[in-house]
Amino acid sequence: MNNIETALCPKVEAAFTLLAKKWTGLILFSMASGEYCFNELMAAIPGLSARLLSVRMRELEEAGLVKRQVRDELSPIRVTYSLTAKGSSLAAVLLKIAEWANN
Repeated sequence: MNNIETALCPKVEAAFTLLAKKWTGLILFSMASGEYCFNELMAAIPGLSARLLSVRMRELEEAGLVKRQVRDELSPIRVTYSLTAKGSSLAAVLLKIAEWANN
C-alpha cells in the first residue's frame, strides 16, 4: 500500500475525525483518572462551555469511550461519567502524548 488513502479504513478515519473535534482529547485526558460528574469536568477544563461538553459527552458515549451512569439512589439524582475499557486504552495513549509534550 503506497498510497495513504488505501491504507485508511473507515474505522480509523472515524477515530481520527472524533479525536480532531475540539476538546475531545482534553476531555478524555481529564477523565483518565476516574469517575466525574458534569460540573467536575467543566471545572477541569477551563474555557469549555456546558453546551459543548454535553455534545462531546454524547458523542463519546455513542463511540463507546465513555459510560454515563445515573445514580438515582442519591438525592438529588447524580449523573457520573467514566471511561469504558475502550476509552481507557485511548486515554493511555493521550497520557503518553502529554508526557511527550512536557519533554
